[in-house]
Amino acid sequence: MKNIAIIGAGGFGREVKTMLDFINKVAPTYVFLGFYDDGFEKGEIVNGYPVLGGVEDINSINENCSIVIAIGDPQIKFNIFNKIKNTKIDFPSIIHPNVLISDDFVEIGIGNIICAGCIVTCNIVIKDFVILNLLCTVGHDTTISSFASFMPSVNISGEVLIEERVYVGTGAKIINQLEIGKNTIVGAGAVVSRSLPENCTAVGIPAKPIKFHNV
Repeated sequence: MKNIAIIGAGGFGREVKTMLDFINKVAPTYVFLGFYDDGFEKGEIVNGYPVLGGVEDINSINENCSIVIAIGDPQIKFNIFNKIKNTKIDFPSIIHPNVLISDDFVEIGIGNIICAGCIVTCNIVIKDFVILNLLCTVGHDTTISSFASFMPSVNISGEVLIEERVYVGTGAKIINQLEIGKNTIVGAGAVVSRSLPENCTAVGIPAKPIKFHNV
C-alpha cells in the first residue's frame, strides 16, 4: 500500500479522504497519513487525522509519498503544484469506484479527482489536476485542460474544449461544440450556449461575460 496525504483540510479535502476509504474497500491501495494545509496549525487533528504541516513542508518529505491537491480554486491549485519540487512525490488520479468511465479512447492524466456519480463517455481527454465533483457528466470528444475545476452536477456536452484553469460552478450546463477560454469562471446554474473568451466571469441563461480579470 502507498502512503498518501491530502493538501487541503477543509470540506473538500475531507470528502476526498472518504473517497480514499471507498477505494480501499474495493482494493487496499493507500495508507492515509494526514493533511497539509497552510491555514491549520501543524499537529491539529481533523476528522481523526493530523495536519502534517504547510505546503512547503512537503518538500522535506524524505520517502516516497502520494499527494492529492484537494483545492477547488484552479489558480491556487496551480500555484500549489508549482511549489512542490520534491522528487519523492507523485500525484495519482483519485477516482471514486462508482464512476463510469468508458473503455473507448479515454485519456486521464495525473492528479485528477473524479468524485462519486460522475460519467465520462468516449473519446475524451482529461489532462492533469482536474476536479470533477459529485455527479458531473462529460460527453464525447471533449477535452478538459489542466487545473480546471467543476463543481457538483455540471453537465458537459460533446465536442467541448475547456482550456486551462477554468472554474465551473454547481449545476452549470455547457452545450456541445463550444470552447471555454483559459482562466474563465462560469457561475453556478449558468447555461453556456456559446463559446466564452479567456479571463472572464460569465453567468446567466444564456451565460454572458459580466467582467474580465487579469491573472
